Amino acid sequence: MLKSSLKWVLTKLYRIEVEGVENYESAGLRVLIVANHLSFLDALLIALFLPQKPMFAINTEIATRWYFKPFLSLVKAFPLDPTNPMATKSIINEIRKDQSCVIFPEGRITVTGSLMKVYEGPGLIADKAGAMILPVRIDGAQYTPFSRLKGKVRTHWFPKITLTFLEPRKFEIPEEIKGRKRRHKAGIKLYDLMCEMLFDSSNLQKTIFESVIDQSHIHGRSKVIAEDPTRNPMNYGQLLTRSFIMGSKISGITEEGENVGVMLPNMVSSIVTLMGLQAHGRVPAMLNFSTGAQTLLSACKSGCIKTILTSSQFVEAGKLQALIEAAEKNSINLVYLEDILKTVTAMDKLKGLVAGYFPATNYSRTNSRQPEDAAFVLFTSGSEGTPKGVVLSHVNIQANRFQLASRIDFGPTDIVFNALPIFHSFGLTGGTLLPILSGIRTFYYPSPLHYRVVPELIYGTNATIMFGTDTFLSGYARFANPYDFYSVRYVFAGAEKLKDETRRLWSEKYGVRIFEAYGATETSPAVTANTPMHNRPGTVGRLLPGISSELQKVPGIEDGGRLIVRGANVMKGYLLAEDPGVLVPPENSTYDTGDIVDFDEEGYMTIKGRAKRFAKIAGEMVSLTAVETYLAKLWPDNNSVVVCIADSKKGEALVLVTDKTDASRDEISAYTKKNGIGDLSVPRDIRIVEQIPLLGTGKTDYVGIQKMVQD
Repeated sequence: MLKSSLKWVLTKLYRIEVEGVENYESAGLRVLIVANHLSFLDALLIALFLPQKPMFAINTEIATRWYFKPFLSLVKAFPLDPTNPMATKSIINEIRKDQSCVIFPEGRITVTGSLMKVYEGPGLIADKAGAMILPVRIDGAQYTPFSRLKGKVRTHWFPKITLTFLEPRKFEIPEEIKGRKRRHKAGIKLYDLMCEMLFDSSNLQKTIFESVIDQSHIHGRSKVIAEDPTRNPMNYGQLLTRSFIMGSKISGITEEGENVGVMLPNMVSSIVTLMGLQAHGRVPAMLNFSTGAQTLLSACKSGCIKTILTSSQFVEAGKLQALIEAAEKNSINLVYLEDILKTVTAMDKLKGLVAGYFPATNYSRTNSRQPEDAAFVLFTSGSEGTPKGVVLSHVNIQANRFQLASRIDFGPTDIVFNALPIFHSFGLTGGTLLPILSGIRTFYYPSPLHYRVVPELIYGTNATIMFGTDTFLSGYARFANPYDFYSVRYVFAGAEKLKDETRRLWSEKYGVRIFEAYGATETSPAVTANTPMHNRPGTVGRLLPGISSELQKVPGIEDGGRLIVRGANVMKGYLLAEDPGVLVPPENSTYDTGDIVDFDEEGYMTIKGRAKRFAKIAGEMVSLTAVETYLAKLWPDNNSVVVCIADSKKGEALVLVTDKTDASRDEISAYTKKNGIGDLSVPRDIRIVEQIPLLGTGKTDYVGIQKMVQD
């Protein structure tokens, strides 16, 4: 009677939805139920909505408290003393009696809103008891006063709560793994299962703008979401209003579904422009303004871009007149934000304000875009050839941000500092869309190259999360004050290999760990990432949930192979200059990264180099990346790039391009002999330059360097 009454009351108050409860029935008799822990309501919710009376593993201290007594009458309580080494064995024996047992693997209610530390014990229990594992995702309870997030998120007395029971599964751990290693293996498997649960139960079927609307409801219209050096913060309400105003103006000169070029820096006005395009069903095509006119025109041709949105102030400050002239000569319509703003009337502002207060209704009227449709077009950096247009759908981007959210505990109390350009996938998804779609305030800065200014702004904004490439991060580390990064919790590095020297400098001088990740524009972009829970320096981390991989053997490479990935984050397809506007979908929904990688026994991935960045010398495969790695250790204060050229005697030969003015082959040879590195890895020629050529994304310009060497 008590159970039925409580179930009825809570269902009415919290509009509780329960999905997949039939999975409990299919799990069998011996079941370990694991759930994320958001609030004091969690155990009660599971107890009320499970068809049968489950057993709960409860801390003995909690079990003795009087106010938990009514709840304990609803379940089979199993008091568990964490200080007793026999406690785990006792609960294993109980589950072996064909019991259903509920455990919260985090051991405590989250204080971040995300998944926290997952203990190894529950994984060992599942393994030793031979139990099926039933993952349960609780969502919405974190917004009640019964959570530990008061003051961190906007709480309500009665938010909507969802319980999702996912398909049961079982651990498969080889019998030969014993003792502590087996416990550790079980812990990793349980952690992965919890992450997969969070990702699998995420709603990918929403457009970007629909998610912005959702976040405004969750965090409130007054939640500040974006700021830039002009120091005029923008909240969700202002973002929605301005997006509808800007979008209505742009819609008058473009068509729904059209790829509209965007050539803007990291500024709040740029975010409004992107969301204005999204609000009216246009597809932002992010143009790299750091490249030459030829590359820009190639991108416009591939994407059938007829209109480019830019800023006259930005064009002047960035000295981009040559790009503008090239675009105009090719009949591309240049539209300046300053000119658009001049046409905004009082009536436009009033309509935008009304639309901003009723965004869902107005959004459904302004476009008919679906989650599977194109959301953004980005262009590959061209670091190894002609840039290609990469079409990312709303689902692709949603998948990648949920993949990251399942592993990394970021939330509304964080502040992101983003200086990476929004035309780059790392800067767009990681530094722009992920924060906006997660209720995280972001400070946008227009240039990552201001090595003295950026650290000062990170200090001034109290930023907790930042993204960067090795080139940029090493630059900040050289000029920053030791206290500039006092507030920084996480630094994520990608786009190029993170040097050991950069990692060491940040750790020793600033006390900040850099988490190296790996991805590609074609994968929205993240594929692997090191995280606070699982971090192995020298690797790029483990595969994110929802991504599967295959290693294709490469002749001459014994360990590892060519990485091919599959997942919901893999692009819709390419747009190529030779067939403008025609989408070329990925073969078998997979993406061939072109990188040679290897995985260790715990799934950490190491990049050995790109397939194109291997030289075949005297019949042996030599990784150019590996050569660059040991040169970085030899000359940590300098930058070096290795390329290969044809050689009549040995097939190919290595050429070193470096900014070390006194670089010598003798010094390299002495180092390789001392460290047991083969003679084939010693560059034959050395070219000294004042500065290593870089692309606007911070990546090395291999095409430019190769051409320079050959010329």
